[in-house]
Amino acid sequence: MDFTDTGFVLSARRHGESDIILSCLTRAHGRHLGLVKGGAGRKNRPAFEIGNQLSLNWRARLSEQLGHFQAEVIEANIAHVIDDADRLAAMSAAAAVIDATLPEREPHQDVHDDFAVLVQGLVASVPDWAGLYLRWELKLLADLGFGLDLSRCAVTGATEDLVFVSPKTGRAVSRLGAGRYAERLLPLPGFLLKDDIATDPTSLAQGLRLTGHFIHGHVLPTPAAEKRLTARDRLIERLTR
Repeated sequence: MDFTDTGFVLSARRHGESDIILSCLTRAHGRHLGLVKGGAGRKNRPAFEIGNQLSLNWRARLSEQLGHFQAEVIEANIAHVIDDADRLAAMSAAAAVIDATLPEREPHQDVHDDFAVLVQGLVASVPDWAGLYLRWELKLLADLGFGLDLSRCAVTGATEDLVFVSPKTGRAVSRLGAGRYAERLLPLPGFLLKDDIATDPTSLAQGLRLTGHFIHGHVLPTPAAEKRLTARDRLIERLTR
């Protein structure tokens, strides 16, 4: 069994003295793991930094086995953000979220392509990279079947003054529609509705709380997977401190 594909590094876990177990988001084969012989060595280690894009060949005797990766770097994306702690944190957080939520070996070309756009934006130092990251988390939820409906109020049908989201249904709620239940709803920051609204620490905190609620409650496969989201927690600390 073997395939050739391209993919982004999500994580690289040391295995033994010099090998690594590599987790990659491939375009045609989803999140895929494989053993890389010598991947932890000084010469090879830089290739397997989070966010790097690789050309991959995976091979195993049986399809259900872990298998082995042979890899070559296409683009060392990490090199463009290594000196910017904030953008580095965003790239690491996105990789961690995918690694924790995406089923293994299940093709998700939409997730791959959306992640590629995010990486490109972080590498290019777009001014509103934090807003780009939040919108990416919304897209990921939609790609995994848990998209939020922010188009109109779930109570009144209004399309204006949408300021809340129902934590149960993921549908927007207007100020009027919320009524006395406003305290039970999640705040909806305006920049997620209109691109011309700037982000600030308060709105970023609201956005991260909103997407985090549905990531933790709906797309994590097991409670134990939450331990793999520490990189996202570090990003929240940086953006909201």
